Amino acid sequence: MNLFRSEGHVRNWASFAEGSDEGITPLPDMMRLFSGPYFKRRLDQDYVSHMFEYAREMGQTMKEIGKTGSFWRRQKK
Repeated sequence: MNLFRSEGHVRNWASFAEGSDEGITPLPDMMRLFSGPYFKRRLDQDYVSHMFEYAREMGQTMKEIGKTGSFWRRQKK
């Protein structure tokens, strides 16, 4: 993850790849995503038994912050 001052700085970055625009995300949205139980509860003893529940919550948060396009989908191997 790289942090930039603005979207303009991202687009001027030498390693910026055209077509990755969807990955530009404001810091408050990333903080919201990473503060959910999928990440915060990883050290809980019962984490594995709740992992799919947490993943669903993370998916809902991603929808709420508008991160549902192909850039954000897991690639099939």
